[in-house]
Parts: sequence; C-alpha cells; structure tokens
Amino acid sequence: MNLLIRWGKFNLVGAAGVVLQLALLAVFNRLTPGHYLVATVAAIEITLLHNFAWHVRFTWCDRRDGSAFLPRLLRFHLSNGLVSLVGNLALMRMLVGHVHLQVLAANLIAIVCCSIVNFVLSDLWAFARVRPRWA
Repeated sequence: MNLLIRWGKFNLVGAAGVVLQLALLAVFNRLTPGHYLVATVAAIEITLLHNFAWHVRFTWCDRRDGSAFLPRLLRFHLSNGLVSLVGNLALMRMLVGHVHLQVLAANLIAIVCCSIVNFVLSDLWAFARVRPRWA
C-alpha cells in the first residue's frame, strides 16, 4: 500500500479516535473533578484499543499475514501506548497545570503532537510485515 494512502487511513482512524478520546475525557473529567491526569489515562487506554481494532481492519489490513493478535496488540501498546501516555501526560501537565489551558484544548494539542511518532512506530514495528522464516 502506498505510504500516503496509509498515512491518510491512519489519520482517518486517528480522527475518530480523537473524537472518542475527547468525549471520554470530558465524561471522566466531569466524574473525577480535579483529577484530569487520571481521566486522561482512562480516555487514552480506551482510545488505544479502539484505534488498534481499526488499524488492524483498515489501516494495516494488507499486513494480516499470520501475525498473532496478542503480540501485535502488545507491540501497539508498547509503542503507541507509551508515546500517547507519556506524551499526553507530560503535555497535559504543562498545558493545563502551568499554561492553564482548558483540558480538552490541551488534550487536542497533545494528541496532534504524538501522532507522527505513533504512525512511524506503527508502520515500522507494531504492524510491521512478518518476514517468512526459512527452515
């Protein structure tokens, strides 16, 4: 698949993920006032699972070549999950805690900042083509 087409698909899934993450964050932030970092972690985790499911079926559907589901999910969480968690929490702490931006606006900025790194990690590792093993 052409890298530009894959990037477009990644961003389409990502856009749906952004809507989901911001909606979840709004709900969790309302349920746990003053604990925006905890609300952020919960919203990210649910969104990661959502995005993974769509990336398997849509963005990297051409790479379903026998790679086991759980190892792929683990690689996705270790790459996109860590980048999203660390990047979002660091940026949220700075943008909300120090710059005093509104929680959802700060989270949107954090998501955009993490997206390019997440695409590269997904393409090169989490959904990398499985090379056949020769006996």
